[in-house]
Amino acid sequence: MMIKKKLFRLLSVVPFKQAVIFRKSASSCKRLCKSLNKNNLPAVEIHPGIPENERLAHYKKFKEGQTRIVVATKLFECGMNVARANIVFNYDMPENTDTYLDRIARDGGVGAKCLVITFVADGSDAKILNEVQSRFGVQITEMPDEVDMITYMKN
Repeated sequence: MMIKKKLFRLLSVVPFKQAVIFRKSASSCKRLCKSLNKNNLPAVEIHPGIPENERLAHYKKFKEGQTRIVVATKLFECGMNVARANIVFNYDMPENTDTYLDRIARDGGVGAKCLVITFVADGSDAKILNEVQSRFGVQITEMPDEVDMITYMKN
């Protein structure tokens, strides 16, 4: 199944407060955001390809809960407090372990849970995922068909 189809299926079946979807480029952000909106999954985009005032307006809309999905590039990784986001999608694999950590470190407060779903498209993606597991001492497993989402909805 294509990554986009998997993403759309997950967004339609997984209960979430807010979701952050990371892409590598401004053009891929724009295409995915347009596709999400076209499929009744309202989203905003944050990337260097849009003016700063528009990016800030999109961030404010997301932070205030007016929209539940943001599609972003690494511009959004650091310093963005998105406490309501309880699911993060690495649609495109981050280029290294530091970027991976920046993407998943949401400021949800002590004890906040966040489900992170990383799509692995090829061997280079798998290599980075293995580096993440090794560096942070975590075991990242393939997502099962059935996931107990209640675990990730509690704060």
